Amino acid sequence: MVTTRRTQQERRAQAEAALLDAAAELVVQHGVRSLTLARVGELAGYSRGIVTHHFGSKQALLERLARATQAGFVPGLTDLPPGLDRLLRLVDGYIGALGDVGMMNRAFLLLWAEAATASELAPIFRERDEAFRSDLRSDVAAGITDGDVRPDVEPGDVAIAVVGQLRGIGLQRLLDPHTVDTARLRHTVTDYWRRALRAP
Repeated sequence: MVTTRRTQQERRAQAEAALLDAAAELVVQHGVRSLTLARVGELAGYSRGIVTHHFGSKQALLERLARATQAGFVPGLTDLPPGLDRLLRLVDGYIGALGDVGMMNRAFLLLWAEAATASELAPIFRERDEAFRSDLRSDVAAGITDGDVRPDVEPGDVAIAVVGQLRGIGLQRLLDPHTVDTARLRHTVTDYWRRALRAP
């Protein structure tokens, strides 16, 4: 049997993924204050030195975790042009993804909620939310230009409302999963935004 040795880059990527998984698990099980480089390394089966080598500091680890947990939450949008269709697909896909929230997604929502009172998280999540709102503003503005969205709609207001709604649904799903029927809700919310935004 032939075994192929992994490259250093593959080993590094595997270690980083394991460390981020461990960090997410710690956040979900014990909160962000439980997160230390030593505990992450221990849970992942690595030394603290490896964690420090990969991330350098707890703050850098939190920033990387925030990006990793948000990445790819709604797949298939990157090739779509900005506009109403992309916005509606994002809403539908986001709520649909909440139906099976994995460890990384739970960690993201918990970190986002804690950012309101945790000074080390606030700048990270202000930046992540602004990036999210910027995409949504682009969708609304493009929809207005294309004639698909009513011209009197304010893109910034829609972006704030959509982010608040989606994050709020996510937190409710974490707190009481049996109350939030994502299969039904995704259609209800998507239809709401379609009717609210579509030009007559």
